[in-house]
Amino acid sequence: MSEVIQESVSAKQPENLSFITRTGDDTRPMTGNEAIARGVWEAGCRVATAYPGTPSTEILENLALYPVEDLHAQWSTNEKVALDVAYGASYGGVRAFCAMKHVGLNVAADALLTEAYIGVNGGLVLAVCDDPGIHSSQNEQDTRLFGKLANVPVLEPSDAQEALEYTRWAYELSEKFDTPVIVRSTTRIAHTRSPVVVGEREEVEHRGFVERPENIALPTTARLRHPVVIERERLMEEYFSQSARTQWIKGDSSVGVITAGMSYSYIREVLPGVSILKLAASFPLARDIVRKFCESVERVIIVEELEPFLETEIAAMGYKVEGKVFFPRAGELSPELVHEGFAKAGLLKPRKTHRPIKINELVRPPVLCSGCPHTGGYMALRALNARVAGDIGCYTLAAMAPLQAMDTCVSMGSSIGTAIGLAKAGNETRPIVATIGDGTFLHGGITGLIDAVYNNADITVLILNNSTTAMTGGQEHPGTGKTLRGEETHAVNYADVCRAVGVKSLKEVDAYDLGALYQAVREATEYKGVAVVIANRPCVLDPVKIKGPAFQIRAEGCTACQSCMNLGCPALSWSDEMLEGHHKIKIDESSCIGCTLCVQICPSDCIRPAAELSAS
Repeated sequence: MSEVIQESVSAKQPENLSFITRTGDDTRPMTGNEAIARGVWEAGCRVATAYPGTPSTEILENLALYPVEDLHAQWSTNEKVALDVAYGASYGGVRAFCAMKHVGLNVAADALLTEAYIGVNGGLVLAVCDDPGIHSSQNEQDTRLFGKLANVPVLEPSDAQEALEYTRWAYELSEKFDTPVIVRSTTRIAHTRSPVVVGEREEVEHRGFVERPENIALPTTARLRHPVVIERERLMEEYFSQSARTQWIKGDSSVGVITAGMSYSYIREVLPGVSILKLAASFPLARDIVRKFCESVERVIIVEELEPFLETEIAAMGYKVEGKVFFPRAGELSPELVHEGFAKAGLLKPRKTHRPIKINELVRPPVLCSGCPHTGGYMALRALNARVAGDIGCYTLAAMAPLQAMDTCVSMGSSIGTAIGLAKAGNETRPIVATIGDGTFLHGGITGLIDAVYNNADITVLILNNSTTAMTGGQEHPGTGKTLRGEETHAVNYADVCRAVGVKSLKEVDAYDLGALYQAVREATEYKGVAVVIANRPCVLDPVKIKGPAFQIRAEGCTACQSCMNLGCPALSWSDEMLEGHHKIKIDESSCIGCTLCVQICPSDCIRPAAELSAS
């Protein structure tokens, strides 16, 4: 057992509170993501990695603003690679950092669960941002469950100031207890801005690589390390019970509320004066102080977002607690929902609630951007009546009206594997097509394509290459030819990759050339075996893209056929002019980027350059 784990933690060993008790004039407005990045930099981190994913994306983007002499910051091809790189830096004896959203932890989990056994050399911190309410995700999983599964501590800041402080603290814990540490954020913390007192960077001595048996994860070493991990959990429980960051706010003893993270802020706003135990870490549970708190009040209520994690753990200790009977298990909390929960518990009077907006009351569903190069590909697939296995990206909006050209969507990189399964099931009469973006293809699609070729699946793969990670705001990736800091580098050639894994039928087309795109996709679906079509055109939000001339509709020539409206382009809308009971179409010139997609499908040739119509 390592000396770090053998060292007993006691109240006589005070924490370094130098950065949690800051005072001074250097206060800056920061989002939680900016504050986490600041904490990473202040902690003396030397290597920082991530794969972009809302709500975590801005952490690495902000770290890239710090001097390159201080730390190396990079986008990786996926979250597992990002964590592997960060862990390699930890092996090398420097402090390292990795950021991801909650579903990204699924991808990195294989490495994390083993790293918890191996331990660290330089401190290793993961920022994992959950998305309660599913604002930009395919689920709302609870990272605290992963922390328990991996036996990795999970810290829970409640605001931007704590996001900075807890990130710095996480490095102390990582090195003290020989473990990776998760800082769990949520969408509300990540994107809400508040004043933050900042400090200076701590220069940490490089430890160098330390040769030890546990560096190599073998059954023989893992068997020896598992008891160490269990003992570490016990010592950390003791540590968190004594930590000044585990706050007991004493108040009315008739009711005690136990909470962590953002929920704490809501409770202080909604129910002042109540006794509160604010846990700094949701795992391992600080059982000693929880026990004392529960025995000091007559009634215990747990307030937490998503799963009844704390509620289950504390109930298992033998205490009668209440929680999800009053507060929802799905969605993010808010002051209104917390008030409503306490009203159900009989502690507050109910408030008058507002009528929620119904989906069918919205004027228009979310759609792809004006001139989005993905639009033509989905138009072609709909024309071919293809069975489309989709993937994660902004192009997932093709599942919505009016395109409605996507049948499945599971997780990053799943489209090709899903298409293989559909083909092997043997009962699909329609052409089977997997659609996947360029960044997603690099993230998790290549292995699926290898599987398709290896198993001779009769599918088409449509790679939608817009030369960016568009869904999270336009970040670089290995196919763009630029690094996180904008440095020129090698750009992956998708055609070469496809040929290298054995694809025989391959064609590249301009995504704005509808005729060529339709033909390429049709021929690909007729091919027996794996066929790949790569549709190339930069994202319309690319800041270096030159906007083409805007188009306008010659009203007298419009037949109100609605063909162009099938594009779902936000620049197109119905005009007040009618023809045989149908609205004619108009174009908002300020939104039109001149992509010509509507021009190519207009049967009456009434869509012309706006300048040409103005001149006439």
